Amino acid sequence: MPRTRSLAWAELKVGLVSIFAIGIAAFLIFLLSGSTGFPWQRYTVKAMFDDIAGLKTGAPVRVAGVDTGTVTEVAFKQDQVEVVMEIKKDMQPRITDLSVAALGSVSLLGESAVDITAASKGTPVPDQGYVKTGKAAGSMAEVATKAGTAIDGVGTLVSDLNKGKGTMGKLFTDEQLYADLNKLVAGLDEVTKNVNKGKGSIGRLMQDPTLVKSLESSLKSLEGMTQDLKAGKGSLGQLLTNDELAKSLNRMTSNLDAMTAKLNRGEGTAGKLLNDDALFTKLDSVTGRLDKVVSDLQAGQGTAGQLLHDKQLYDRLNSTVTEMQGLVSDIRKDPKKYLNVRVSLF
Repeated sequence: MPRTRSLAWAELKVGLVSIFAIGIAAFLIFLLSGSTGFPWQRYTVKAMFDDIAGLKTGAPVRVAGVDTGTVTEVAFKQDQVEVVMEIKKDMQPRITDLSVAALGSVSLLGESAVDITAASKGTPVPDQGYVKTGKAAGSMAEVATKAGTAIDGVGTLVSDLNKGKGTMGKLFTDEQLYADLNKLVAGLDEVTKNVNKGKGSIGRLMQDPTLVKSLESSLKSLEGMTQDLKAGKGSLGQLLTNDELAKSLNRMTSNLDAMTAKLNRGEGTAGKLLNDDALFTKLDSVTGRLDKVVSDLQAGQGTAGQLLHDKQLYDRLNSTVTEMQGLVSDIRKDPKKYLNVRVSLF
């Protein structure tokens, strides 16, 4: 009887040790394989997607690229798919109403994953709450969409080229444009050959050392001229560097300014002529009378007008003047002939 009890206790110890070992092994396996911790260290969040692109239960959930949970359930909710995720509780302050859940991938050829952006400034999503969804930057879906758009653009570009649209299209399809371009290239080639042969101004400049020396001499002369100007040589140099000349010009401009101011104020004869209407009226009247006198002379009116237009009167007057000159000449030659003075005494 005592031996039976001893065997039972030994078997019990073996059983307890086996159970303890199995528990330790399960705990170690859980620690090595799990990423969300114990149940009391996790909480649940959800997200609604239009297309989960093959996402399965057990797929990893990442917050800012760090594995923090797993997908526990995938189910339809009307036309959308509800994804239930268990997340480490210490991530709750980072998963807020400003966070966005998007579909990603573990690798280019691996399984899908859920990426959630960290946004600590928002209000944390509660247990069983929903996270907003969107497209992850650089996701395979986005890359595929952009690639498709790029391929469509390339196809449109090739189609436009084949139709002759744009400059490149015309270059590919327009024979005349190709011929013109070919002529242009040939012309440029001919110009290059002429330049290399020293033809033309540019060719001579490149090939003729004498011309190059002349150009260098001209540049040196120009440099010397600028140095002389800086040194104040010559009239232009004096104008640029001589302060006294500048002051004289300044005084002259000041005097001109004062003169124009006096003219504008009507001072002096020129100022009155510019500003006094009465003086202008008098001058206008005088010029009118002079114009009338000139008109009368041209019309032959009056003695002066007759003298200008009457040839006979002019000849008589000319003859009279000639006779008077002759008489004066005779008197000078023999004054006794014309001046006979008799004195009588009573």
